[in-house]
Amino acid sequence: MENKKKILCVGLVCLDIINVVDKYPEEDTDSRCLSQRWQRGGNASNSCTVLSLLGAPCAFMGSLAAGPVADFILDDFKKFHIDISLLCEHAQCVLPASVVISNANTGSRTILHMNRNLPDATAADFSKVDLHQYKWIHWEGRNAEEQVKMIQQVALYNNTLPPQQRITISVEIEKTREPLYQLFPHGDVVFVSKDVAQHFGFHNAEAALRGLYSRVKRGAVLICAWAEKGADALGPDGVIVHSDAFPPEKLLDTLGAGDTFNAAVIFTLANGGSLQEALTFGCTVAGRKCGVHGYDGILEK
Repeated sequence: MENKKKILCVGLVCLDIINVVDKYPEEDTDSRCLSQRWQRGGNASNSCTVLSLLGAPCAFMGSLAAGPVADFILDDFKKFHIDISLLCEHAQCVLPASVVISNANTGSRTILHMNRNLPDATAADFSKVDLHQYKWIHWEGRNAEEQVKMIQQVALYNNTLPPQQRITISVEIEKTREPLYQLFPHGDVVFVSKDVAQHFGFHNAEAALRGLYSRVKRGAVLICAWAEKGADALGPDGVIVHSDAFPPEKLLDTLGAGDTFNAAVIFTLANGGSLQEALTFGCTVAGRKCGVHGYDGILEK
């Protein structure tokens, strides 16, 4: 039964309109793209895509507006066999969208994001979730006050269960926004981004982990990926665990690399892997993702 339990990711789904170019355009110029595509985006949504490709039963919880773009997104969720029964639909709202400029020569991605009026999922929405279905719930840090209330609901549920049956809670703190930092003490596994680490004045992952570990709860694991420098993690034993990066032969598309890393780490830990195995697998799969457009082929050796 435990193996049938799903991994739930809570956060954003949006439309990514991806323009692949051979060089970043200058302002006030007219240039052609090498290619353009629509892709379902959003951190939690992307992590679900990767979890599904890895073979994990997974579910997404977030908000969706109505209309033809939403239909595209719903079809794509179905294509990847992601459970979307927890979607919160808002008919009168506009779906968030990102215009992405993806430089095929450097692999960089520049994102222009628009989110006009679609509210994030709330603690009231979350109270309807049947927690028995899940073994791991991951929150992409967004409306943190509501997300803390959601996590508290899981903590109450966990208190009624023996340790081995409890839901593991992970949070991602990616953006440098003060309200998100209240999520630090609420995850069993906490992903902190390079941007946030640098915002706090740290110049590498190890320094960030040692400097920020006092913010997480007792027994938690803090993880920080640092792009081409790989990723580090620090658990309650005080030992820094490291994995090098595994860059592809040609860097093509870094959009979603962090979401891919998070998903591969969660997948490994949820299936009983060690922290070292999780970091190495996370860096491996994220590296493969950087060598392909989108997510096709990320599992190929």
